[in-house]
Order: sequence, then structure tokens, then C-alpha cells
Amino acid sequence: MNHYLPSFVYLVGLCSLLLTSCGDNIPTSSLSQQPAWPEITSDTKVWTRWWWHGSAVTKEGITSEMETLQEAGFGGLELTPIFGVIGEEEDFVAYLSPRWMELLDHTLAEAQRLGMQIDMATGTGWPFGGPWVTPEDACKYLAHKTYTLSAGEQLKEKVVYTQEPIFRRINNGALLLHQASEASGIPYAELDPKKVFQEARKITLEDIKQPISANEDLQMLALDQIRFAEDLPLLTLMAYSDQGQVIDLTENVSANGTLNWTAPLGQWTLYALFTGQHGKMVERAAPGGEGNVIDHFSKDAINHYLQRFNTAFEGHDVSLLRAFFNDSYEVDDARGQANFTPSFFAAFAEKRGYNLREHLPALFGQSSPEENARILSDFRETFSDLILETFTQEWNAWADDQKAMVRNQAHGSPANILDLYAASDIPEAEGTERLRIKFASSAAHVTGQPLVAAEAATWLDEHFVANWANLKENLDRYLVNGVNHLVYHGNTYSPKDDAFPGRLFYAAFHANSRNPMWKDLRAVNEYVTRTQSFLQQGTSANDILLYFPIYDRFATTTEELLQHFDGHGPHLDETAVAEIGEQLLDAGYTFDFISDKQLQKSTFNGAIHTEGGSYKTIIVPATQYIPVATFATLMELAKSGATIIFQEELPVSVPGWGDLQQRQEALNTMKNDLTFNAVNGQSAAKVGTGQFILASQWEQALASTGIQAEAMVKQGLAFSRRNYQDGQLYFITNWTDATVDNWVSLAAVGATAVLFDPMTGAQGTAQTKPSEAGTTDVMLQLAPGSSLLVWVSPNDVEGNDWPYYQKTATEMVLAGPWSVEFLQGGPTLPAKLNLPQVAPWNEQPEEAYHFFSGTGRYQTTFERPSGTGEAYLLDLGKVYETASIQLNGRQLATLVGPTYQLLIPAVQLQQENTLTIDVSNRLINRIIKMDRDKLPWKKFYNTNIPPRLRENAGPLGIFDAAKWEPVASGLAGPVTLTSLEKK
Repeated sequence: MNHYLPSFVYLVGLCSLLLTSCGDNIPTSSLSQQPAWPEITSDTKVWTRWWWHGSAVTKEGITSEMETLQEAGFGGLELTPIFGVIGEEEDFVAYLSPRWMELLDHTLAEAQRLGMQIDMATGTGWPFGGPWVTPEDACKYLAHKTYTLSAGEQLKEKVVYTQEPIFRRINNGALLLHQASEASGIPYAELDPKKVFQEARKITLEDIKQPISANEDLQMLALDQIRFAEDLPLLTLMAYSDQGQVIDLTENVSANGTLNWTAPLGQWTLYALFTGQHGKMVERAAPGGEGNVIDHFSKDAINHYLQRFNTAFEGHDVSLLRAFFNDSYEVDDARGQANFTPSFFAAFAEKRGYNLREHLPALFGQSSPEENARILSDFRETFSDLILETFTQEWNAWADDQKAMVRNQAHGSPANILDLYAASDIPEAEGTERLRIKFASSAAHVTGQPLVAAEAATWLDEHFVANWANLKENLDRYLVNGVNHLVYHGNTYSPKDDAFPGRLFYAAFHANSRNPMWKDLRAVNEYVTRTQSFLQQGTSANDILLYFPIYDRFATTTEELLQHFDGHGPHLDETAVAEIGEQLLDAGYTFDFISDKQLQKSTFNGAIHTEGGSYKTIIVPATQYIPVATFATLMELAKSGATIIFQEELPVSVPGWGDLQQRQEALNTMKNDLTFNAVNGQSAAKVGTGQFILASQWEQALASTGIQAEAMVKQGLAFSRRNYQDGQLYFITNWTDATVDNWVSLAAVGATAVLFDPMTGAQGTAQTKPSEAGTTDVMLQLAPGSSLLVWVSPNDVEGNDWPYYQKTATEMVLAGPWSVEFLQGGPTLPAKLNLPQVAPWNEQPEEAYHFFSGTGRYQTTFERPSGTGEAYLLDLGKVYETASIQLNGRQLATLVGPTYQLLIPAVQLQQENTLTIDVSNRLINRIIKMDRDKLPWKKFYNTNIPPRLRENAGPLGIFDAAKWEPVASGLAGPVTLTSLEKK
């Protein structure tokens, strides 16, 4: 086995050795047949959500911020206004006002000048809503009451439903303290929070006016959900007898709720339905954006909502907007569900073919188990249809009129989110669970959308704890699961004259120009850019389609009428599809989820072809309910030659209630045409030139299809795979605790493998050999946190070889002495240090070193090692947190961890050498000092820097680091230099 330089090592100077460029674009003329790094565009670069606190921004500030972000390597910004900053109320700009539109115009013009692009959230905070959303267009809920009567009885109580009042708002202890300080003249730090809270007037529901827009200081109120104690309008009253009779009594109810009806023979149960305002307010709304959330299931509601934008856009050219953005469906994270829309019963009858009013007992779980499940399924499917047709598609059509795309987070919706993602130009994932991510990437792969976005770096850890190595790990989790367009969550507009640490968003990773590690973020951003430049090319090379049995989920009884779909959570985790999905990934198989709608558009011609990809087989997990059209499509695919794998048995039944007998007979007819025979421990039925396989163990069934797993997962590696230039392209990353130093087997067959290092831009032809399975083995070394792109070509490729090195001598420790000079940061710059050996600066006894957050420059000199090595491996050992390295005044590399090594060609070493390492630490040490001194940096309306973990809450109920101890900062080493030679 060869011993060679790990791929995570920065190949400093390697470009000159390889006669290549390590820039963003490598000229093809110098690479012969090796493919060049793809062209860099604003789409291939990382993006970020750009929070505007209170929209308190200026044109000068916008220009300054955008130049800073562009210099840091960002290709685009998603503009989302958010709640304001305490004390800056006079600078608030109302959302969509003429002044706000001027600021948008300036933003778009500056983006064009800087070669960037802009997306715009279609609202402030989330979900869609605002002061122009009327009660008619606001989200609604369904309430019900039941009554029982015997023959000859009349209902004595009135048919009335008085809803329980709800008053939910964000209480902001810091805001109360600021207000008390202004009123009393007592400095903020000298006030007693407990006393202030006790004396503060408590805001109650009685203080709230209707409509919500009539209330003053909505930023202070920070309303989340409002319901008043009032009688709800009666929607319908239905009577059901124990003999099966159903009578609509709605017209028999007087205006005051009296029922004029005497029960006929039998025992009767009456179901009264009422509809009320759900009361959900826009979360984290910006000034001018506070108000009701829209009814996502109403065509009129979304179109009325969007008309406000049409009015604001008049006289402005918004065609430079790339896309409009929708955050995840978070209506029902309040009390109760938004589970009604005025057109629902008519839509239900049209789509499901029967009158739901005749089956209300089943809807509420009071009929037979079968009818209960089927009616509930139809109820949920109707809402799924509506949010696709009325919200997603109407919003998308409106965006088309604006010459823009839509970027949509469909997760959380009470719908088949695969179809919602598919109806979006850029589907966007969120969260780090791999199945959750794959719902968005699957929809893009199956339908052919080129970009799959992800809201990345959300709540990476407790505030100020995460470093850029943590950030890179978070990003890699998305990239290996099919994402190719990362959007940070996010960066906050913060004026240059804003006091440290500037404006911050509570769920972000606090990356702004005041962060000591800010200048080193560009290294991560360039890594993402290079990676995405490849991953946005070609098509997905996943082998398997995993059918998502949505109707089993629709029919599963839960505590609420609607079920929401995030791609994870207890209801999915308990299902066969989730179990198989996790097992497939653990075993190294590649798959995409597919919905019924998407499957029904698929064909077979040597492979299973969807709108956007081709696959080798379909796995249907244990499924009870399947539509006739879906099963018929599976039959047609098999007749044409496809292999369809069913877990254990065929689906039992069709979903829903309407035309049940006819649909069930159609399904049974198709199933009865199949004859299964035992083959190699599983059952198979010939269907045309293909087959259906019933197997309790999917592994055995897959073996019969010829699909190979990627064995690299056994080494702890994660990957994604794409078809690229007649070959296959892998993105491989290692986030285990161990270095992989071995041959890595790939499932791809090829003559050559070319390695691309997205951290440095280096590339070269790898050492390969045929595997025992006839595929390709490639020589790799991947330390924790490292990544590579590997292109396997079916043809021989001429070009430069990837350099492999081995150690030729024991390592030389650069013992010192070392000097440490502090370049920038605060609260004050500590005095220069002279250390006999390298050590973190916070180990010094003086307090100034303990609470310093900034950049310290470590410097030492050393003599050139003896020997004739062709290169040297510089290993910094332990670094807190980022390191920018210079040798003899020449900038070499920026290292972000978790491994801090780089290769230095021997020609760059002089007889006497000066090594300079600029180390930047985290913000937290300075924040600890500020919290101990009670400095008011947590200055935001609404959610004001809440702790990620409850134990980190302070006296104000928000994050407080006063009791924390400063964390290690600087260079800990040992710093070593080791001679290497090529193999």
C-alpha cells in the first residue's frame, strides 16, 4: 500500500508543481482531457439569508454590507425583514412602503453591480401574512360539538360554540428593562430585573383591539396567536340515527342557536360544526408586516395577499429578483390547527366524489375503524390537494408574472411535501436529519430541477459556541444528501457604527464582520463554491426509487385531524418507509423518494424514467393503501421490463371512501392476474418482460437487480453521486473520528479517476485498480472533516497525476520561542507575548487575555530541516479556532479545522524561515465579559437571543453567559514539520 499525503492537507504551491491553477477556473488547455472546474456563477456560490432588523437600513449601509458579503464569497442574498432593534424605532421602515421599495431598488441595483443576485421573502418573518390579511382571508379552524336525542325529544340547549380565548405573545425581559431605564434614568446595568418585572404592567387579552392593525406598538406586543372569547358561526348541523339515517338540520337552527326539530324514531347523535379564526399571527414580523397569517387553502386568500405586492411594485422594476421565498409551514406550531377553509366542503365533494357532511362521525373517529380511517384519509388528501393547487401553484404563477422563480420550504405542510417541493423551482430543505433533507432533493432529482437548496447553519449550537469546522460539517451533511445550493441562516444587516457585537439573529450562527473568524469564512465559502460548481452539473445517479406511501400516513389516526410532514419525527420514524430508507443509506445504496403523482408519470425503456432522472428499480415498503392508478403504473413498468420490489406483500387496499367497491375490484383484478413462485427464498411474479418481487429482506431482492451498494460507507464515509460527462462524479466526505487511509471501492466502473480538492482547487489523476466486483477502487486518504470530489471516467484521461507522498523522517517540532501580537478584537488588545513554547493566549494570568475575542499573530523562526525531501508537512496540532498561515511573508492557506495540516513544497523553504500564523478565536469570551458587566447587547424586540439550552438562561429569561468560563483561544500545538517524498 502506498503512503501518501492526506487529501485534507492544503497543497500549497502544488498548483505550480502540477502546472495547473488553483483559482476558481482551471484552463482546459493545461489539463489535456481532464475536465476543468466548472464555471463559477452566483448560483454556485454560497448564499445567505439577509435579515433586516426593523428594515432600519440605509442605502449607504446596504452598499457597505453587500460589498463586505461579496468579498466574503457570497453569491446572493435572500432579503427577509424581521423584528426591530430596541432604541432604533425612529429608523424603522414599514414593509412595502414607498421608502422600503426605494431600499429594495437600491439593493437590486447594487446586486447587479456586484455580480450578485437577490431573493426576496414574500412577507416578513413567517408564515405569509400581514396587516392587509382580512378575517375572510386569515387561517381558520374547525370546531365541533355533539348532542344526543331520543325519539320525540327536542334539543334543550342552544347550538352554540363559545371559543376559548387564546393570548400568546413573546414576553421580552430585556425590553422591559430598557423601558424602565428610560423612564427612571437609572442605568440599565443597575436595575433589578425581578423588581422591574414585578412592577411592569402585565399586558392581557383585554388590552388588544380588533383588528390587530388598530393596536399601537405591535413590535412591542410581539403577538403570536390571538383568539377572543366569542361565539363562532355555525357551519352545519347534521343528525345521524342508529338506523343509518342522515338529516341536515342546519336550516332548522335559528339565529340565536335554537334548534327547531323533534327527533324521529331511533337514537340520534347530532354533530354541529363551527368555524373560527385560528388566530395565528406572523412570527417575528417586521414593522408593517404584523398581522394575521393567511389561509393557505384558499385561492382567494393567496391572491388577495399577493395583490399587496402588486400595488407596492407598481413603478418599480423587480425583474432583477431571482426568486421569491417561502419559509416552512409553521401555522400549526400555535395552539390547535388551521384545519378549515370556507370552500372545503365543496372542494371535498368535487375531489372525493361524496358529501363529507354525511360522514362526520367517521371524521371524528366515532364510526367503524375502517370508515374512520378512510374518511380521515380523504379529509387529509383534500387539504394536501388544496395547499398544492391554491397556495403553491398560485404563488408560483404570480412569481412567473414577476419574471421570478420560487424557492420553497414545503416541509411542515399537511400535505404530500414531495409534490409541493416538485411544484417549486428551487425546493429547499431544513434540519440535519438525512431523510428530511432527501424529501427536497428527491423531488428535484425526480422532476429535474437543477437546484436543491438548504437552510443551513441554523442553531448550530448554543450561541457563540460553533466554529467554522462545525459549520463545514453542517454543510457537508446537506451536500451528501443531494443539496447543491446552500443558503446560510444567516447574516444580519448591521451598520458599521453599531456597537459590538452588532445586530444578531437569534437562530443564526452569528457570522458578521465583528466576528473574529469572519475573514476566514471566505475559505469555507470558496470550498462550498467549488463543490457546488460540480454538484450543479449533470444529473443524480441514484439507483432506487423508494415509494412514499402517503395514504398510509393519511389514514393513521393522530391527536389532530391534520398530519404534518417534515420528513422526520415520531410518526415517520415508526413507519416501514423510514426504516427502509435509513437501512438503504446505512448499507450504501442510493435512492430518491417518489410520490404517487410523480410515479404515475414514469415510464420504462431500459431503465425507469421519471421527468428528471432514470432509476434501476422501485421499492414499495410495507403499504396498506395504494391508488389504482399507482398500482396500474407499477404493472405497466414491469410489463416493459422493470423490477418492482414489494416489502413482504402487495398493498392490501385502495385508499379513501368514494367508489370504494369499484376501485377495490379494479385493484384486486390486477393483483389476481399475478402468479408468484418461490425463487431463491423470495416470491416473484413474471409481469411482461419484468417482474414483481415480494421479499421480507430487501437486501436479497436488490441483489437480483444487479444494483451495487457503495462499500465506502463501511469505512465511515458519506457521499453523493451524480452522472457527469459520461462518467460518475462522487462527493465524498469523512466526519468520523478516524482517518481513512486505504483503497476505497466505488460502485462506478471506469478506466480513470480524477480527484478534485474543493478546499484548494487542486486536481489530478488518482491511483486506481479494478475491484473484486469489477468496479473501481481509488486510493484516498481522508482525515476527519476532509472532502474530495472524484470523477470516474469510462475512458483513459490524460493529465497531471494526483501527488502521493510518504514521510521520510521523523517530525521536527517547531518549539519556539514564539511571539504573539494581537491584531484586532476586544474588548481591549492585550499586550504582546513572548512565549518559550507555543500555547493558547488565554493561559496567561492577566484578565485581558481571558476575555479577548479577536486575532492573535503567532510567529517563530526555524532553520530548514536537513534532508532532501520534496515537500514538508506542516502540522499545527490543536488550534482554537482558525489559522491563516504565512511563510516568509507569503500567504499560504487558511485552515478552519478540525485538522490543521498543509503541504509546503521544499522550494518554498529558505535556510532561515519565518512562520506566521494568525489565529482567530470565537466571540464567546468577549460576550462572557459583556454579560458579567451587564452590558445591554441583547437589544431586540420579539425573540431576543433566547438560549438554545434552558440552563443557559439568565435573569432576563434569555441567553446569558455571565457564569461561563472563557474558552481556550489561540494556538496550542504542537507545531511540527515533517519531510515528505513522492511515491
